[in-house]
This record gives sequence, structure tokens and C-alpha cells, in this order.
Amino acid sequence: MKVVVGATHGAGKPAPSQFGLINLLKAGAAQLIVLHHLAFYGPMSDYARVLFPSLIDWLSGSARIAVQVFLVIGGFLAAKSLAPSGHAGYAQPLHAIWRRYAKLAPAFLAATLIAAVASAWAAKWMSHDSISAPATLAQLSAHALLLHGVLGYPSVSAGAWYVAIDFQLYALMVLALWVAGIVEGKRPLAWLMPLSVAFGITLSLLYFNLDSDWDNWAPYFFGSYGLGLMAWWASDPRRKPGIAVLLMMMALLPAVAGLALEFRSRIALAAVVACVLFLFGRTRISADGRAWRAINGMGKISYSVFLIHFPVCLLVNAVFTRFVEPDPLLQAFGMLVAWGFSLAAGAAFHRWVEEPLGRFMDFVAGQLVVRDVHIPRPLPTRSGGVSLR
Repeated sequence: MKVVVGATHGAGKPAPSQFGLINLLKAGAAQLIVLHHLAFYGPMSDYARVLFPSLIDWLSGSARIAVQVFLVIGGFLAAKSLAPSGHAGYAQPLHAIWRRYAKLAPAFLAATLIAAVASAWAAKWMSHDSISAPATLAQLSAHALLLHGVLGYPSVSAGAWYVAIDFQLYALMVLALWVAGIVEGKRPLAWLMPLSVAFGITLSLLYFNLDSDWDNWAPYFFGSYGLGLMAWWASDPRRKPGIAVLLMMMALLPAVAGLALEFRSRIALAAVVACVLFLFGRTRISADGRAWRAINGMGKISYSVFLIHFPVCLLVNAVFTRFVEPDPLLQAFGMLVAWGFSLAAGAAFHRWVEEPLGRFMDFVAGQLVVRDVHIPRPLPTRSGGVSLR
């Protein structure tokens, strides 16, 4: 796997490089999710459908599987941060789970509160199924704990389920690494984690993912997440090609079996994304050039766009319902306005909410350590044992 080296800037400093493909996938998937919700939740799309019936129908239906891109990338990056070499063991699992919660939950709760206010405001100007009932304290508390789906509370905002599932999957992976490390003891087994993840993918795709009653729980989605985990381990440039292909096949064969049992376009997409990440996911691309700067910027704010777009779209729908004629062209223009405002709001939310909250949570964690309310630091994952190369 070759790494693209960026050009140098004036003072001889190398241009910053990023995982360009990952940012491209995240940026594209985020746009499809915004457009999906714009098409699925009216009333603007209800009027605009007569102009582009096939496009609106596709966006309101099939486009939702773009979330699989985030699931696979989530697994890919989780493997990078938690177990880059694929070895078992994690010294302080609670610390890692807390860090993930602190990264996801504060911005999510802020966006949830904004969505609750937006729903109340939109209800004054229109009556539509997309408007949530007034949020209760118990409902908001369940959202804050990322337990709203598990506890049976309706989501205040579209896409809220994904944040809770991402947290569950990450926590599951951390605990799996920790337990596997205990099982290994002093005799590291280099294949333990890949085999465990391959078994998890198989169980997910052949059982849990076939039953929608599990869709509030991590096992339902672990097939896609596990494909991302295996893609990172298999794409390690230090591995022999035969071992790399074997690791990837351990992930893909359960996916093929699952598709043969019952074809699911979302699983087919997850398998394709995993293969793309296996081949090119580690490639770093220079940030030079307007196109890549834009792509990297969109990838950077994709979580904020995901969080904030629904209340923005809801308010634009309300404004166009209340003040604009129900003309298909005007309502289609309203959809474009909502899309543009969602991106702008995502950039603002990232800068003024997500990043400051992240810094605040880091500060709180640091203060707890200084005052001996100890949040232990994770030790490096085990790198010894039988080689997977």
C-alpha cells in the first residue's frame, strides 16, 4: 500500500495530508443522508415529487443505506485507534469508553435540544408527521445517555439512532479487546481478535441483522462495523499479501453467505466500502488544491452536519409551508435552500459547538486526573506474540 506524499509549502514545510478517501466517503455519505431526510420528510418534497418522481423516490428510500459508509469507516478507524496491529488486550477499557462517550454525547445532546426547539417552532407554522411531539425530560435524559432506542423513547431528531449505535459498537469492541487480552494471558494469540471479529460478523449477518427487533442493539450492525475492523487489519502494509488477503476473506465470506441467505443492499454496500478501504483506505493525500481542501473540510464537519441538518430542514420546511406557495418549482428550490443551510449550519455547529465542547470535556478529564479523581490512561496495546505478517 503506497502512501501519497504531499507537496511542500514555501518554507520547506510539508503540506498536511489526510486520509483523503475516508473524507471523501464521509462527505458524500453525509450529503446523501441530508438529501434522504429532505426527501423522506415533507412537505416540500411532497410538492416537488411531481417534477422528479424517480429521484425523490430514490432519495427517500434507497439513499438511506449511505449510513453503512459511516458504519464501515467507524470500524476501520476504531481498529486504527484501539488495536492497530490486530492484537488483543486493552488495559483500561472504561477510560476508552468514556472518551468515546465524551466525544459523541455532548454535541449530540446540544443538537437534540436544538431539534426539540425547532419542532416546537415548526409546529406553529405547519402540521406534519415529521414534527416530533414535545420532548419530555425523561426522553431527553435517555438521549443524553445514548439509551433512547434501548429504552423505547422516540428519537427527537432523525438519525439519532446512529449515534447510540456507534457508541455501542465502540464499547463492544473495547470490551472484546479487554476480554480477549485476559483470555490470552501471558501467551499472546495473534489470530484471536481477527477470528473473534470474523465470528461476530458471521453471527450478525446470518442472525441478528435478519431480525429488525435487534435494530436498537450493536449486534444488528456489527457485520458492517466488523468489515471495517478487518479492512484496517488486512491493509497493514507490513503484512505479507497472502495474509492480508486471508484476513479480508475472513470478513467477506460471511458477508457473501449473508447476502446469499437474504440479499440486503445495505450489506452489499458495506462489503464494497470495506474492499475500497482495504485497497486505498490508508492512502494519505496532500491537502493542497481547492477540491481536496473542500473534501477534507466536508469530511471534518460531517458529524456536525449529521447532527444539525434535521432541525434546519424542519425549519426550512415550515417557512416554505407558511410563507411560500405550494408550487413544485418553488418547493424544490426550498429543498436546495435547506440543503445549503444544513451544510452552513454544520460548519457553524462544528466550530462553535462540537469543537468547544470537545475541548471542555478534555479539560474536565484532565482536571479529574490532576485532582486524583483518576481516569486511567490506556496503556499501549500488545504488540508481541505470533506474527500476523
